[in-house]
Amino acid sequence: MKIIAVIPAHMASVRFPRKILFQFHGLPMIEHVRRRALLSKAFDDVFVATCDEEIASVIHSFGGKVIMTANTHTNGTSRVAEAVKDIDCTHVVLLQGDEPLLLPDHVNQLVEAIKQNPQGESWNATGPIDTEEELDRHSFVKCAVSESNRIIFCFRRSPAYSDFEKKQTFIRKILGLIAFRKDFLQEIVEMPVSRIEQYEFIEQMRVIENGFTMTSVPVSPSLPSVNEPAEADIVLEYIRNIPVQENLLNTIMTNEFKQE
Repeated sequence: MKIIAVIPAHMASVRFPRKILFQFHGLPMIEHVRRRALLSKAFDDVFVATCDEEIASVIHSFGGKVIMTANTHTNGTSRVAEAVKDIDCTHVVLLQGDEPLLLPDHVNQLVEAIKQNPQGESWNATGPIDTEEELDRHSFVKCAVSESNRIIFCFRRSPAYSDFEKKQTFIRKILGLIAFRKDFLQEIVEMPVSRIEQYEFIEQMRVIENGFTMTSVPVSPSLPSVNEPAEADIVLEYIRNIPVQENLLNTIMTNEFKQE
């Protein structure tokens, strides 16, 4: 078994232009993600996949590894599939570059789930829904999870009508930690864009709509990603006020993360 991590990135974010290079404490957001991935020590290698020379130059300046891809990709999954096509590995973990609060412990839990069932098709880390307001916040994706931890549907606004406490038992937040068996990844990106995936802008639905399995890997706590400019301030508050985040930041800022 050989598990690698790939962080797909491009400059043309609609809701937050150039967000991938937004600075947190003097480091671009994507560099926070790369360093946290390396701190997990869970991967045989870590790459950034991009079509933008500016992103590639920034990552190279920090000693990171970059794979250049086509500029025609409409989602991170297809970009990662191109990036790993000729890489010797059995599994690929896709790390979203807009998750600068990524916890190495969450990465390790996802990788452990892969090791427990290496023949699985895909996995997604999920976190708890903490407030009722989050159920209808369209900026991040939620999912309904079966008792066997299978993700059965993904959505942006809740279709459920039960009490909030009951919803919390089966609705979870989709986090930016997604994994695929490499051969399955190459297979799924060749399939046509599925209907719900297209209408709701949820990549995971292609797996589900085609009858394949995506396993929920429950982690806690849920952490905010940066989808819109206002969410950058939320991330900064976490870094200032959560001890584990402050400690990680100190490690990231005081060590080198050059890859051989």
